[in-house]
Amino acid sequence: MSEPALEMDQELARRLLIDGATFIFLDVPPGTEFGIDMKSWNTGEKFRGVKMIPPGLHYVHYSAVNNEGDAAPRVGFIHNFQKSEFLVKKWDPVTEDISTAEIEEEEKARLKSNLLNLDRYLGPYPFDVWKKWRALTSKITVELVSKLIPETGLIRSALELVSCDKSMGSPASKRRRSRTVEEKEEDLLPQLKPSPGTELRFTSFPERTYPEGASPKEITLHSIDSTYTLEAILKKFDSATDLIGELQFAFVCFLVGHSLEAFEHWKRLVGLLCSCEKAVPKYREMYSDFLTALEAHLIEIPEDFLVDIVASNNFVYCNLRKLFLTIQLHEAVDGRLKSKAAHFKERLTEHFQWDFAHLEREEDDEAPVVVNPDGSY
Repeated sequence: MSEPALEMDQELARRLLIDGATFIFLDVPPGTEFGIDMKSWNTGEKFRGVKMIPPGLHYVHYSAVNNEGDAAPRVGFIHNFQKSEFLVKKWDPVTEDISTAEIEEEEKARLKSNLLNLDRYLGPYPFDVWKKWRALTSKITVELVSKLIPETGLIRSALELVSCDKSMGSPASKRRRSRTVEEKEEDLLPQLKPSPGTELRFTSFPERTYPEGASPKEITLHSIDSTYTLEAILKKFDSATDLIGELQFAFVCFLVGHSLEAFEHWKRLVGLLCSCEKAVPKYREMYSDFLTALEAHLIEIPEDFLVDIVASNNFVYCNLRKLFLTIQLHEAVDGRLKSKAAHFKERLTEHFQWDFAHLEREEDDEAPVVVNPDGSY
C-alpha cells in the first residue's frame, strides 16, 4: 500500500496523530484490494492497516484477489471511529474474508504497546478525500447506520443467494385460471432470495400509494403528487433529516460498496422526493438538504449511470425538471429555497450541459436537452 499524498497543514497532521483512530488489519494477503471511504489500494507485504483516521463514520472495504489478479466482489463495513480508537481485525484465509472471531484483549494490548514499531507499516488516512466524504455522509447518523446495515454487519456488492420454496398459490387457484407462458417459464427457474442477514435493511415503501377508501379521482391525484407516499415513509423516521441520511447511505453503499441494490433504492428515493408538490414547502429544510446531498452525489457519478435502460431516459434530469418547476411556481416556497434551486440548476448546466430553461415544456423523449457553447440547443 503506497502512501497517498496528504494535503494538510502541520497543525492538522499533529492533531490527527494524537486524535486520529488506528485500524489494524492483520494477515491480509499481499495484492488484496483494500480501501477506506473513497480511496483504495493493493496491499503490499508490509501492510498492517491505516492510521490518522479522523473520528467519525468511515467505510472500510476490501476484495480478495486471486493469482491471476482477478478481484472478488467488494465487501465492507461502516464503523464509527472514536477519538484515538485502536481497532483490530484479522483476515481469515479459509473464507478469504475478514474474520468474525473476536480479538483477545491481551493481543490488542500487545499490539497497542508496540504501536511505535507498527507505525511504519500503517498507511495514513487519505486526507484528500475527507472533505468529499464528509459532504457525502453529512446526514448519516450512527443510529441510522445500525438500522440500515445488514444483520451480519458486512455490506456485500454481490448478495449471497439461497434457494427458497415457490409460493404459487393453492392448487385450486391454479385450476381456476390458465397460466401464462411467462408464468410457466418462470416456474422452471430456481427461486432465489438473499441469504438471511446479508441484505441491506432499507426503509420499505408503502404497498398502497393512496389512502384507504380513496376515490378514482383521488387515486389519480396521488399518482401525480406522491406526498402521501412520502409522508407514510417519513412516519418511520424520528425526523425528516433521517430520510436524507438514508439517501446518502444508499449512495455511498453504491459508490464505495458497489451495491446495485443500494443504487436502485437511491434512484427510487430521488424519484419520490422530486414528485411531491405539496411536500416541498411543508418540508422546506429537508428539501434544502436534498438539493445539497444530490449535488454532492451527481459530482461523483458518471452520467451514463443516470440513464434508465428500460425507459431510455435520464431519470435524474427528468425528475429534477419536475422538482425545479414545483419550486419555481409554488407560491408557498420561500425565496431562499428558490434561489438555492436556481443556483443548483446553473451548476448542473455547467457540469452536464443540461438545459432547464423551459421547465413547463414537456420533453418528447425526456432526454436531457444539451446547451451548446454558442447558446443553441
